[in-house]
Amino acid sequence: MATPEEMHATMIANLPEKTGRSLEAWIAEVRDSGLEKHGQIVGMLKERGVSHGYANLIAHAARERAAGGAGSGADAVRAGEPDLVEAQYTGKEDLRPIYDRIASAVRGFGDDVELAPKKAYVSLRRNKQFGLLQPSTKSRLDVGIKLKDAALTARLEASGSWNAMVTHRVRVSTRDEVDDELVGWLRRAYDDA
Repeated sequence: MATPEEMHATMIANLPEKTGRSLEAWIAEVRDSGLEKHGQIVGMLKERGVSHGYANLIAHAARERAAGGAGSGADAVRAGEPDLVEAQYTGKEDLRPIYDRIASAVRGFGDDVELAPKKAYVSLRRNKQFGLLQPSTKSRLDVGIKLKDAALTARLEASGSWNAMVTHRVRVSTRDEVDDELVGWLRRAYDDA
């Protein structure tokens, strides 16, 4: 499995082929537009034919650049995320690498993936929500997955009363638990969304 940094670098490298322009050219266009809010930038880019995933990447990089950062690489994506994500992992910093690894894998599913931070979790969306990431305790991140007719296993449990917006839950405590099986369940949910 590619690292989050490798997946991010691949998206940046593919920008010219997928959108006709480099990241630097898109950042310049965002700067010239005068838009500052993430949603406004994404909307403007989508109006120009950029898919949601790439528009999200460009918006994060442009906002990071405007804030005085480098505007590319994994740190730019992290820095551009809403403060809601940072707040979720305050006091739970050991879980942030798990979140980053899952988020990177999910972003690789397609250009239409949206990670929508809420107060207590991050919603994973396509046309509709297909999963969520929630740091439930200081030592566990819960991955909610919306799967139709998936058999329960020792690892893939029913969501029960934990969260009614998903059908299943996987409890994750280490980066190594973000494996092909977990990513496969998320991919299946994404494909069904």
